Amino acid sequence: MTPAPDSFAALKLSAPLLKALADVGYETPSPIQAACIPPLLEGHDILGEAQTGTGKTAAFALPLLQKINVSLAKPQALILTPTRELAIQVAEALQRYAKHLPGFHVLPVYGGQSMVVQLRQLSRGAHVIVGTPGRVMDHLERKSLVLDNLTTLVLDEADEMLRMGFIDDVEWILNHTPATRQTALFSATMPDIIRRVAHKHLRNPKEIKIRSATTTVAAISQAYIQTHAGNKLEALTRVLEIEDDLDAALIFVRTKIATVELADKLEARGYSAAALSGDLTQALREQVIERLKSGSLDIVVATDVAARGLDVARISHVINFDVPYDTEAYVHRIGRTGRAGRTGRAILFITPRETRMLGAIERATRQKITPLAMPTPNEVANRRVAQFTQQILDTLKDEKLEFFFDVVRRIENENEIGAREIAAALAYLAQKDRPLQLAGHQAAATSDAPRPRATAGNIAPVGAGDTPSSKPRAPREASPYAVANDAAAAPKRERAPRESFTEDAPRPRRTDSAPKRHDLSDAPARYRIEIGKNQGVMPKEIVGAIANEAGIDGKQIGQINLFDDYTTVELPGNLPADVMDVLQRIRVRQFALKARVLAPGEFVEDSRPPRKAAPRKPFDGPRKSFDGPKKDFDKPRKAYDGPRSGHAPPRSRPPFDSAKKPSGATRKVTLGPRKPKI
Repeated sequence: MTPAPDSFAALKLSAPLLKALADVGYETPSPIQAACIPPLLEGHDILGEAQTGTGKTAAFALPLLQKINVSLAKPQALILTPTRELAIQVAEALQRYAKHLPGFHVLPVYGGQSMVVQLRQLSRGAHVIVGTPGRVMDHLERKSLVLDNLTTLVLDEADEMLRMGFIDDVEWILNHTPATRQTALFSATMPDIIRRVAHKHLRNPKEIKIRSATTTVAAISQAYIQTHAGNKLEALTRVLEIEDDLDAALIFVRTKIATVELADKLEARGYSAAALSGDLTQALREQVIERLKSGSLDIVVATDVAARGLDVARISHVINFDVPYDTEAYVHRIGRTGRAGRTGRAILFITPRETRMLGAIERATRQKITPLAMPTPNEVANRRVAQFTQQILDTLKDEKLEFFFDVVRRIENENEIGAREIAAALAYLAQKDRPLQLAGHQAAATSDAPRPRATAGNIAPVGAGDTPSSKPRAPREASPYAVANDAAAAPKRERAPRESFTEDAPRPRRTDSAPKRHDLSDAPARYRIEIGKNQGVMPKEIVGAIANEAGIDGKQIGQINLFDDYTTVELPGNLPADVMDVLQRIRVRQFALKARVLAPGEFVEDSRPPRKAAPRKPFDGPRKSFDGPKKDFDKPRKAYDGPRSGHAPPRSRPPFDSAKKPSGATRKVTLGPRKPKI
C-alpha cells in the first residue's frame, strides 16, 4: 500500500499552484485530494464517492488548472454543479488556486443572471466554465458556448443533480461534448442511475471511495434540544444568547415561507438576520452571502437547496430549527461548519414526535448527539450582565472619558444625586432595548440557588418585547431524551390510588383549571380556502401545499370538496396561530388560500349562487272543458272507530241502493261454490 503523501509538492503540482496553496494556508492534502490528484494528472477518468466538506473541490481543480493552456482563450474545462451557489463557490476557489497563473479566466454561468452579461463574457473568452445544467444547455443551443477545445469535464455532486431532476440534462450535455475528453464524477452517494451514467460516459474510470461520514463531522460538536413546536422560537433565542464562541449562525428550515418568517421574528428580537431561499434573485442572494462574509450579518435562515455549497469561514454554528427529511440532508447541513480544519457546533431541535429521527441521524453519523439543557431565564440574564460588564471594562480601558467624567460630576453637583444612581440610569438607557433582567424573572448573578429544571412547558419568552410569562404547567414525565446536565433528577412521583365509584356515588368533576392539551389529530374541523374548480386546482396540489408549507402531516388532511370558486378541506381543529397565518398566505396556482374555519352551522352550499329555474313555455293550444258531474268535496269523511293496529283498516263500502243506480246500468251477481285454496 502506497503511503499517503505528506505535502502537495509530493503530488507533482506546478510551482504556481504550490505557491497559491501556500498563500491559502493548505499544508497537507486531504484523503480525497491525495487519492484523486495523481490519476487526474495522468489523464484517467475518476469516479469519486466522498461527502461534502472533504476538500474535493481542490481535488479536481488543481489537476484541471495544471493542464490549462492560458494562451488559448477558449473553454478547455467544464464543471457542472447542481446550484448557482455552488457554481459561484467553485469559481471563486479556481480563482484563488490560479492566483499566480497570469491571464487565467474562469466564468460562472447560471440561471437568474442576465443572459446578455453572460453572452458578452463568453464572447471575450474563458478557460474554464462553471455552470448549472440548465443554463449550460441554453448556451449550447444558442451556439454561444462552443466546446470543441474541451479537454476536461467535471460533474460535482452528481447525486444532488439527480435529486433535483437534472440527470437527463447532464446526459444531454455529455452527448454534446468531445468523446476524447477526460471526465471526473463526484458524488456523496452512488445510486444505480449515477453508476449507470458513469459507466456509459466514463472510460475505464478509477473508483475512489472516501468513507468520511464520521470525519466530516468529527470536528463538529453536536447537541440536540427537545421541545414542543410552539416553543422552538423561544428556545432558539435562548440558545443564541447563551452559546459560547458564536460568530455567525446558519439556521435551516424546511420551507421558503419559513425562512422569511423566522428571519423577521429574529430581527424583531434584535438579531441581524436575513432569509436565503429560492425566491430571492441572484443579486439579492449574492448580497446576503457577502454581508455574512463581511460581518454585517450574523444569522442566515435558509433551506437545504439555497444553502447548498455555501462556504463561509464565519459560520461557527449550524442550527437545525426543523428536522431534515433524511439523514443525508443532516450531514450536508452540518457540513456548512467545521470546514478546512475549523471547529464547529451543530444544534438540532426536535419535538417528541421526531425522536425516532434522532436515532437515525446518530446511526448515520456514527456519533452520539448529546442532549442540551434548555437555558433558563436566569442564565440568559447572567450572560447579558456578563457581556454588559465586559463592554464597560473594555470602554474604560480603551476610550478617553474625561469629558464624560465632567458630565457626571456636574449632574452630581447640580441635582445632589450619587454617582451610583447616575450609573444605574445610564445602564438602563443603554440596555432598555435588550433588558439585562428578563420581565417576570430576577437575575441570579448573586444567587446560589440551584437552577430549576427547564421543561417544554415552562419556557418563558426571551428577547425584545419580553412579557411576563404565564403560570407554568405542571412538569411532564421525563422522556428518554429529557434535558440533561442537571445536578440531580427529581424523584419520580408516585400516582395516587384511584377511588372506586359505585353506581350510587356520582363521579366527581374535574376542578383543575389547566386547559386540556389537544393533539393535532383530535377534533378535526372543516376549513374554507378561496380557490376552486374555476382556477383549475386539483386536490393533490392543495394537499402538497398544506403539507409542505404549513408542516401539517398528510395523514391529518381529511376530506377535500372542490366547488366552483372555493374548496373545503378537513384539518385539525386546533391549529396554532402561526400555522393559520401560513395557511392564509400559501399560494396555489398564484392564488392565496386565505384559509378560515367554517363557523358552526355554516353550510358551504349557502355560498353557492342560487340556481335559476328554467322558464316555462306558455301553452297556446285549446283547453278541453269538463262537462261531467262534479263531486261534492265538502262532504265530511266518516270517522273510523275500529281498533288501532299496525295496518290501516279495510275501507267499508256503503250498501248497494238500487234507487240510486244510474239509468241503463245493470248489476249481475253469480253465486256458486267457492274454489278451495291450494
